[in-house]
Amino acid sequence: MPTGEFDLIQRHFRRPVRRALLGIGDDCALLAPRPGMQLAVSSDMLVEGRHFLSTVAPERLGHKALAVNLSDLAACGAAPLAFTLALSLPRADEDFVGRLAQGLLALADAHGIELVGGDTTAGPLTLCLTVLGEVPAGQALLRSGARPGDTLWVSGTLGDARLALEAFRGTVALDGLDFDAVRPAMETPQPRVALGQALRGVASAAIDLSDGLVGDLGHLLAASGVGARLDVDALPRSAVLARQTTAWQRDCTLAGGDDYELLFSAPADRAQAVRAAARNAGVVVTPIGELTAEPGLRLVDRAGTPLPDTARYAGFDHFRTA
Repeated sequence: MPTGEFDLIQRHFRRPVRRALLGIGDDCALLAPRPGMQLAVSSDMLVEGRHFLSTVAPERLGHKALAVNLSDLAACGAAPLAFTLALSLPRADEDFVGRLAQGLLALADAHGIELVGGDTTAGPLTLCLTVLGEVPAGQALLRSGARPGDTLWVSGTLGDARLALEAFRGTVALDGLDFDAVRPAMETPQPRVALGQALRGVASAAIDLSDGLVGDLGHLLAASGVGARLDVDALPRSAVLARQTTAWQRDCTLAGGDDYELLFSAPADRAQAVRAAARNAGVVVTPIGELTAEPGLRLVDRAGTPLPDTARYAGFDHFRTA
């Protein structure tokens, strides 16, 4: 007898809920945030050929689908609670779904978030997740809180996901060890959930990096009504990326996308608190610039010389990018 959608759900996704009042099995899940908490909600969609390659291992795809959503909660400073999964499949492939669920639920367990519902259908391979988190009332990190004089910070390193993608495309040559070193950044990013929570009350504004540093920084600047001066030579990068040409380094760090690190601002006198929050979260953070009252973004090298042709680093847009 052919495998049906409810068979797949029952075998691979249905688990007892621990924090939700009611999970998979009814028309709606039921959740109750703790007193004094606000719900944080975000949705992201991954489409084959647009967000991931057809050759990606199902376990890694499951991991990434949840990771990119958890990254949104991290940028808000929220603690994960629950998520839903809407899954479109070309066919009911038992092995594929089982491995997908393995990667998805392993990351869910690592962050204490549980699957409480969703939908399945036949169609092009697409995963759409909605995550729910909670944050103390009035303490959510927003894009709109940055002020002139604040320092800009970023977590982790930038650009490896783009470098791995270009290696897949054949536009840059990497040896086996270097490719293995950068490939996880593209396929299994690590959402900075602990850092986001540690930055509550310290950071003035935050955003996660999904569409490229310059593009996402532009969203933060617009929401806060400020400008920025960004030192491109201060951007943290891996040893593998640092061995590439200067042009490749700048393309990958400024416009690469898929980094899923946190970009945030904090008052200049809170540097010690920022570093303490990062230590507590087990994440490295780097100051990369400062916010200005003058609108616009200035990209400069370590000597203070403005970069030419900064428009090439504009953020990714699904309807304006081929």
